Amino acid sequence: MLDVCLLGTAGMMPLPYRYLTALMTRYNGSSLLIDCGEGTQMAIKKKGLSFKPIDVICFTHYHADHISGLPGLLLTMGNAERTEPLTMIGPKGLERVVSALRTIAPELPFDIKFIELAGAEQEIEINGYCIKAFKVNHNVTCYGYRIDIKRAGKFDVERAKANNIPMMYWNKLQKGETIEADGVTYTPDMVLGAARKGISLVYSTDTRPVKSLVEAAKDVDLLIAEGMYAEKEKLAKAKQYKHMTFYEAAKIASDANARELWLTHFSPSLVRGEDYMPAVKKIFENSHLGKDGKYVELKFEDEE
Repeated sequence: MLDVCLLGTAGMMPLPYRYLTALMTRYNGSSLLIDCGEGTQMAIKKKGLSFKPIDVICFTHYHADHISGLPGLLLTMGNAERTEPLTMIGPKGLERVVSALRTIAPELPFDIKFIELAGAEQEIEINGYCIKAFKVNHNVTCYGYRIDIKRAGKFDVERAKANNIPMMYWNKLQKGETIEADGVTYTPDMVLGAARKGISLVYSTDTRPVKSLVEAAKDVDLLIAEGMYAEKEKLAKAKQYKHMTFYEAAKIASDANARELWLTHFSPSLVRGEDYMPAVKKIFENSHLGKDGKYVELKFEDEE
């Protein structure tokens, strides 16, 4: 099961009813944050979530509305007596940007590990998360993220017996360990059936519609994508500043055969976004307007 919470849905500037961009996921005791706009700490507290389990922070890009909440968050995590290392992932220049922001948060009781992205795609596995970063099209270098929680096949007793594997090793093999004993190597695939469908999530903001986003979101359980503008007459503005409209995001969800779409990263000028949803749903029926604190538990198929 993957917990998903859309902490902030505003683009450009925070509003009294809308925090800046941030998303938190939780899996197996580890929390992952994508972007950290101003107000992220307040959004986390308001939702009753914890700072300490945040092990990974991914950044789409370094515009202020996506990273300005980081110094305060780091200080709060330090004050929560965190000592475990924190991993940050983002476009090239990440360490330089974070070091500059840490001028006001110079002393922390934990180390920070930086993974700077290069190229069109990069895959990283950490704490059970399989993260795929993919480049999108904004006016600065920007990445979207796909998160997969993979699921091994079911334990197959008959297969284990056929391979003459001692019962004492079954449990460890089922958990993915490889065993070497008495000159023989036993691997998990010797006791497991075919891999089962896992859980998948794509998060992408600040981009024009691009093929890389459609490909990353292929058959995804949940696509969270920006809908900067809802008014159809603002398409030219979306193109100029390299953002997406509600309708373009819905088209991507449809083309990718996504299971569900949440819109986010709204322009400060957007009011009554729900008024535009009937037209959006004509393009992709299972579309929803994102709201601060919007939450879902994505479950494995046989848990639903």
